[in-house]
Amino acid sequence: MPRILTAFRKAKALNDALGVCSAAAAQRHWTFSRVGLRFLSVKAKTANLVLEDGTKIKGYSFGHPTSVAGEVVFNTGLAGYTEAVTDPSYRGQILTLTNPIIGNGGAPDTKALDEIGLMKFLESEHIQVSGLLVLDYSNEYNHWRAVKSLAEWLHEEKVPALYGIDTRMLAKTIRNKGTVLGKIEFEGQPVEFIDPNQRNLIAEVSTKDIKVYGKGNPVKVVAVDCGMKHNIIRHLVKRGAEVNLVPWDHDFSKMEYDGLFISGGPGNPETAGALVQNLKKVFNSDRKEPVFGISMGNEIAALAAGGKTYRLPMANRGQNQPVLNKMNGQAFITAQNHAYGVDASSLPSGWKPLFVNANDHTNEGIMHETKPIFTAQFNPEGNPGPTDTEFLFDVYMSMIKKGKGTTLASAMPKPALVSSRVDVSKVLILGSGGLSIGQAGEFDYSGSQAVKAMKEENVRTVLMNPNIASVQTNEVGLKQADTVYFLPITPQFATEIGRA
Repeated sequence: MPRILTAFRKAKALNDALGVCSAAAAQRHWTFSRVGLRFLSVKAKTANLVLEDGTKIKGYSFGHPTSVAGEVVFNTGLAGYTEAVTDPSYRGQILTLTNPIIGNGGAPDTKALDEIGLMKFLESEHIQVSGLLVLDYSNEYNHWRAVKSLAEWLHEEKVPALYGIDTRMLAKTIRNKGTVLGKIEFEGQPVEFIDPNQRNLIAEVSTKDIKVYGKGNPVKVVAVDCGMKHNIIRHLVKRGAEVNLVPWDHDFSKMEYDGLFISGGPGNPETAGALVQNLKKVFNSDRKEPVFGISMGNEIAALAAGGKTYRLPMANRGQNQPVLNKMNGQAFITAQNHAYGVDASSLPSGWKPLFVNANDHTNEGIMHETKPIFTAQFNPEGNPGPTDTEFLFDVYMSMIKKGKGTTLASAMPKPALVSSRVDVSKVLILGSGGLSIGQAGEFDYSGSQAVKAMKEENVRTVLMNPNIASVQTNEVGLKQADTVYFLPITPQFATEIGRA
């Protein structure tokens, strides 16, 4: 499939370019007259993605032609690549985007600031990933905030990127192996494999100076920058916080504040020894101001409390990680990007798990039993989403405003009442109809999962107007409907099928 897409893409690009090329053709680059300037080499430069196990995959360059090495990771999000590549937690990593088509949204104004002085469309001041890997790259872009192509932006920041990579295979490889080192290597530019987690990546992405956002707001929050995403600061400021951003190794233990915040960030938490010691001073003191940690903040808090962290067998990444609140049983879908976790069994007396991953049962947050301290391993500020756990910022600010000594239980919202279950024996599932190759995947997957879920509840499934090639139409299996009608969706047909 990647080869077919690549061949089609190159042929189409050449055909389009021949019709609208300008005098720039003499320099082997075509200037498109459509939505902004687009640059495309008639003969795409190739490079290899090389994994430490010897796997070599040929790709086509659309970024800066520079060889790099790092840890190969993936993100499952269908949207938000501009936020992902500028997320400091991806520092030192070669990011694989599993969404098959990337670049159709272009790139925004990467210098624009919002009303409080943060990057308006990004999560940090510049691209953080070492390299980018995609299945298919779109030179054609169309988005209300796009001012240039993704390729132009990557060239500006000298970040290499390849398309034509089998990202599904690569994601499965990463999931199976847990940690995969790799390199993007151009001809004549050999590089050695490197493990970025051996460096203090937190120090690389942290601010070097104290900065203040939302100056004059009534609640003073000292936020330790381990790789602070700008959306975290936005959430705090819009809730009334004056955010005093301090370097990762700054001694905040004697600073005056209403609340302390430890941000997320990249790499191994054990490299941040100075931060662990400073937070330990706070935990061992009689200070009663609330403390909230996110992602790396969860791991740092566990170490400061006397617990242990470890390298996960399989890292948790993407925008669809399910998490359970152990206080009340609520479930949330969360965004995550971390390869290290907290060993919940190592927590000392007075500490206990707060959240747990519903997939692999790893720790997703801790809390102190009597002090106003809590953490989340996931990203409640996830941008562009999901936003299920944004309320944790409200919980944190509520604890601050209630005064010193408040408890998490008093601020955590009560779960909504569970509605009574409707007893049904048959469900009509409306399909997508006939679709071409490349369009059917999402519809077929969601439909087959719906059938599977209904069967698990002993509910009879009736499928109407399916895609003919879907597994939902097979005669046997867990994902196949009990009855299938190849009829268009009209009020008359739907009514008659419902009565059958």
